[in-house]
Amino acid sequence: MSEPPGATVTLTEQPTAGEPSKLLTAQRVLPLRRPGRWIATAVVLVLVAQFVHGLITNPFYQWDRWSYWFLRPTILDGLLITLEVTAYSAVLGLVGGIVLALGRLSKNPVLRAVSWTYVWALRSIPLIVVLIFLYNFSALYKTLSVGIPFGPAFFSFDESRLATDMVVAVIGLSLNEAAYAAEVVRGGILSVDQGQHEAAAALGLPKGYQFRKIVFPQALRSIIPSYVNQLIGLIKGTSLVFYVSLLDLFGSAQTMGSTYPGDIVPLLLVVTVWYLILTSVVSVVQFYVERHYARGATRSLPPTPLQRLRTGLTDLRARIRREAAL
Repeated sequence: MSEPPGATVTLTEQPTAGEPSKLLTAQRVLPLRRPGRWIATAVVLVLVAQFVHGLITNPFYQWDRWSYWFLRPTILDGLLITLEVTAYSAVLGLVGGIVLALGRLSKNPVLRAVSWTYVWALRSIPLIVVLIFLYNFSALYKTLSVGIPFGPAFFSFDESRLATDMVVAVIGLSLNEAAYAAEVVRGGILSVDQGQHEAAAALGLPKGYQFRKIVFPQALRSIIPSYVNQLIGLIKGTSLVFYVSLLDLFGSAQTMGSTYPGDIVPLLLVVTVWYLILTSVVSVVQFYVERHYARGATRSLPPTPLQRLRTGLTDLRARIRREAAL
């Protein structure tokens, strides 16, 4: 006789002569049947299979040309420029974001006002506008000088000689990134419990030491996930430096697409795959950095993907053994 789903099945031992039956301590709960879940799973698998089949078999994608372009020196040179611009902009943007966040949290009204105005302005102006403006900055200011305001200049230099394409791209992306990083850092600092600040102040620790050793390490647990999102956006944002004559990954593909118009789709797929690889690497690094800073905040560290796989296989084998025993 079959039991209804959700019922509790209790197994009994066969009584021996002259002894009453004894209940076993183990009980098994039959899970509820969920046909909707299986139907949704089947529909999703069919759609995924159709998508993959079309992606592989559609001749429009020209996967043979994709494999030809994927590791070409032109593409790899553009990839190297993308990595350089991203690395410089990420470091400078984070440093600038920390400075702006501290300015916004400062008790000095001038620092608060200037920091807030910078964040408001740079978050309001599109990145492409910032890059094009910096690219044409020499038309507005041919020379730059440092000296006393409204007085004599100590030294001056030609702006057009220093503002190379790489410098313009890094400065533009860093200025934009700092505005967003400032809010990420400020939110992370505000997430630290006020008792930590009070305890550090009660110990008589200097303000700088409090921030470096107590506040900022705890704030990193909140900063890292949000800033990695910013970093992924920065990687994709480097595609705009093509408009300031810097041939990054996207710019190299665009140039080759102009020379070989029949390979535009394979070249776009090459760029897509490389961006997927870069963002995937960043996501993996994010996981392990978050896991590192989770020490002391959670009872146990989150398992790695390999540990999850081992646990899943162990649970599956144990379930199969239980089913076989019953």
